[in-house]
Amino acid sequence: MGRAAAALLWAWVSLLWGAETSEKQFIDECVREHNRARSAVSPEASDMLHMTWDEGLAITAGAWARHCDFQHNIYRKDVRRMHPTFPSVGENIWTGSPPSSFNITRAIKAWVDEKQHYDYGSNHCRHVCGHYTQVVWAKTYKVGCAVHVCPDGVKGFTPEEGAIFVCNYAPGGNVIGQQPYRRGSAACSGCGGVCKDRLCYDKERDSEKSYNWSPDWVPRTGHRDSDYWIILVVRSVGVILIFSAAYAVHYFYPDIFCYE
Repeated sequence: MGRAAAALLWAWVSLLWGAETSEKQFIDECVREHNRARSAVSPEASDMLHMTWDEGLAITAGAWARHCDFQHNIYRKDVRRMHPTFPSVGENIWTGSPPSSFNITRAIKAWVDEKQHYDYGSNHCRHVCGHYTQVVWAKTYKVGCAVHVCPDGVKGFTPEEGAIFVCNYAPGGNVIGQQPYRRGSAACSGCGGVCKDRLCYDKERDSEKSYNWSPDWVPRTGHRDSDYWIILVVRSVGVILIFSAAYAVHYFYPDIFCYE
């Protein structure tokens, strides 16, 4: 195949696989940074569970992020409007402007840096620290996050174009009167099972599940989450058509292409 046809074909292939890779990288980084923070608490924390991604929580996070409102989800107390199976859901929110200021690692670090305001002995925050205690809440083992660009600004934060990053957690943390984790002599000593990077790992608990579900309060304007998959299907068909067209043109009009 000539260089012109090859370049055109691989441009479409890059668009197709690039979208999938970006989503995977987003998920991997969100999970990695949460587990990094949780692992750092050990060996002081003896019961810290390993955290993995949850599709249902990500759906909820994406739905709320599209409201472009810098406040906690107003439906959190009605858990069945937050997730189809978990008994409670927690939430952390970050926002910034311009949208280019968003960075997954930096946003999660901003939550984790609240550690300086938390005193374990008194279980008291000298300043805002609820984001940190949710990140390291030992019994929380699932997370789902989403980021959304708000062209008309983020309500309660800025009228300028901004980005809002939402992470939902299950089971939810920050239970009044409880400390985020139990201190012990060694990592995983308080929960048994497999110890993975100083976190308690369980194959069944940490498996990923899919949900045919969405909140009943999803915004009806703008793009839906399902639009992503529609785009992938269209791109897949486009790749096939481009490849077929390039092959046909090369077969019937070989002089159009330049060869080495």
